[in-house]
Amino acid sequence: MAFLEWTRDLEFGIPVIDDQHKRIVAFINELNDALETGNAEETNHVMEGLLNYTVTHFEFEEDLQEKAGYPYLKAHRRIHEVFMKKVASIRERSSHGEDIAPELLNLLKGWLASHIKGEDRDYVESVRTITESDDQEAAGWLNNALKRFFAY
Repeated sequence: MAFLEWTRDLEFGIPVIDDQHKRIVAFINELNDALETGNAEETNHVMEGLLNYTVTHFEFEEDLQEKAGYPYLKAHRRIHEVFMKKVASIRERSSHGEDIAPELLNLLKGWLASHIKGEDRDYVESVRTITESDDQEAAGWLNNALKRFFAY
């Protein structure tokens, strides 16, 4: 059984965001699997991939909110900043040899579900103006943003 299951209550109905959230869940499960093997090198590799992907996702999400004119972007960005400060602290401890993977897993599991179900839910209607638009400019912007952030 997976450490963290993707459930329908995490879906927004915006494929580009749902796919990114699913990838973060998959990374969390990969980190758990690596941790269970006891292979520190693999655990660190997956952990770095997960953290780097999460940062990229946050940047994409914030750009999308900005493009959509989401009125609470500043507050949402601040939530991301606070979370990344926690992650930076954990990374620092890891760089000094501390085994932080179990703590990181629990932090991510709790935070991801609450963030997706809470703060992220608030921007859904705003960003749909971009993600579901037939407008060529909006579609072009979205495709370019995906390429810029995720090398699609």
